[in-house]
Amino acid sequence: MEQISFSLNNKTVMVEANPNDILLWVLRTKLGLTGTKYGCGIGFCGSCTILVDGEAMRSCGMAVSEVAGRQVTTIEGLAIGDKLHPVQESFVMHDAQQCGYCTPGMIMNAVGLLNNNPNPSREEIIEGMNDNLCRCGSYRRITNAVESAAKQMNGGSNK
Repeated sequence: MEQISFSLNNKTVMVEANPNDILLWVLRTKLGLTGTKYGCGIGFCGSCTILVDGEAMRSCGMAVSEVAGRQVTTIEGLAIGDKLHPVQESFVMHDAQQCGYCTPGMIMNAVGLLNNNPNPSREEIIEGMNDNLCRCGSYRRITNAVESAAKQMNGGSNK
């Protein structure tokens, strides 16, 4: 066991863990952040997506030691106080969730996409979101939500 320090949702945390412990399980069991979901366990479905230094990554395939000294953001840290992130607002507005299981990973992947490409085309959104799976089939609403959030984040309306 080692003490591993990183920034989690804009707060420095120190966690005692085996350096090879899977980040997803450290977040859920040691730090109590259950918004990041376990899906496939092999990085395929995207339900475990978080941001590491602003980039969308799968936490089910990362060792906790990989985030030492880095900035990690989970769905719990995306809103600022009571103010939802524009992607979260847009998912609500466009009813881009059904069962909700994939939603945190979808939102985190969308934020990572928009961090890297603030003004994506519809095709770039579809391509960028393609590796996050939704069993309910809300893809059209998810794409609309991401497109709308991009517009809002670029100074336009979230409609």
